[in-house]
Amino acid sequence: MIDKEVIVIGAGLAGSEAAWQVANAGVPVKLVEMRPLKSTPAHHTGEFGELVCSNSFGAFSPDRAAGLLQKELRFFKSLIVHTADKFAVPAGGALAVDRSKFSIALTEALSNHPLIEIKRFEQLDLPSKENITILATGPLTADELSYKIQAFTGIDECHFFDAASPIIYGDTIDQEIVFKASRYDKGDPAYLNCPMDKNDYIHLRNELIEGEQANLKDFEKESANFFEACLPIEEIARRGVDTMRYGPLKSIGLWNPKWGDLFDRENRLKKRPHAVVQLRKEDLEGKLLNMVGFQTNLKWSEQKRIFRMIPGLEKAEFVRFGVMHRNTFLESPKLLLPTLQFMKRENLFAAGQITGTEGYAAAAAGGLLAGINASLLAKGKKTVCFPRESMIGSLINFISNENQILSNQKRNKFQPMPASFGLVPELTNRIKDKRLRYKAYQERSTETLKNFKKTLDICFEKDHLLHKIY
Repeated sequence: MIDKEVIVIGAGLAGSEAAWQVANAGVPVKLVEMRPLKSTPAHHTGEFGELVCSNSFGAFSPDRAAGLLQKELRFFKSLIVHTADKFAVPAGGALAVDRSKFSIALTEALSNHPLIEIKRFEQLDLPSKENITILATGPLTADELSYKIQAFTGIDECHFFDAASPIIYGDTIDQEIVFKASRYDKGDPAYLNCPMDKNDYIHLRNELIEGEQANLKDFEKESANFFEACLPIEEIARRGVDTMRYGPLKSIGLWNPKWGDLFDRENRLKKRPHAVVQLRKEDLEGKLLNMVGFQTNLKWSEQKRIFRMIPGLEKAEFVRFGVMHRNTFLESPKLLLPTLQFMKRENLFAAGQITGTEGYAAAAAGGLLAGINASLLAKGKKTVCFPRESMIGSLINFISNENQILSNQKRNKFQPMPASFGLVPELTNRIKDKRLRYKAYQERSTETLKNFKKTLDICFEKDHLLHKIY
């Protein structure tokens, strides 16, 4: 048994993954979570790893950046991705989960681990320098701790405004209007689609633009810095008449089977909707449906009024209305090493969305690396960096100080980044065909990580218990 203990602050995706990795390396963990004693503007439960903006981890296929990241996490037996796979729901080519079952399962797994002690209280300050600590409080870090982090780093916090989509009861939609279909008829139909003609669409856009907004806390609405990957639907509507039609409401490749022969291409093109609002299952039974791309800051009464104008949703009942909240993140390239250690304190790590990675799988990746390195530090061994040829390594490189060293220039405005093939090093032999190039990235990552894992196994002297506990 190791004498040293690791403290993990925050039981979101990154904190849950980090705690699991540390405990499975044989190191005791104290996992601190303030919910349900104190909640956040976006959370609704006290369960670990509660998903707030979406239930999707992104594209499943490894020839996509998010899919490759998931594959790498599976290779290292990530608790987050393992649990996501177990509670997956149909979502076309994406990995989406039943939110409730997913977070309940995470909570049970961590609560039942013999080396993890759960502490439910609000952490008001950073633990002392003697403690090995992983900071995984996420973008909704409570104010008191946020101020202490700001004082420790000496850098004003970065922030953006994020939004979540409404969720409706599946049995309140009009089945005569809404139809099931997958884009270009690929795979099993995973989405429900609300078809709109041009008049429906123009009317909806006008109402979104004119709809009354909820007040933003802490900042004036005019100064709000929206995250481009998760814009409120009303903000998208303001950017142009057809912006929504080429974004979340695009109808290209979607045809209603109720309109006749799906193989009659001419008929399909004539009757394709002008725009489509898509609904995605939140649970396996389809009792709950997420309005895809409808993140919003409209007042709840306005959401009910305006969204019921969408064909098929005239009698929709809402489980949860859309909300907007402020997300905080660190200016990580000035603060963190590629090991996720703070340059100012080697036994303090940061992981997850607070570091400026974007997406659920990316949060898990940060937790995995921070957990591995915290357990190595507890064992008196050197910390490690993931190879840059892997998606994990390239993403961590982007948000760490190594990024500034390699680019030889300071970043003027650091912004959150999702997994992207644009982050990985170029191939030795350039490949013009994009699909073949992405496949080559995947193959290179697989080989690189096999060798890296051998080195990691030597570091842990085969006492890493990942393969024993699930």
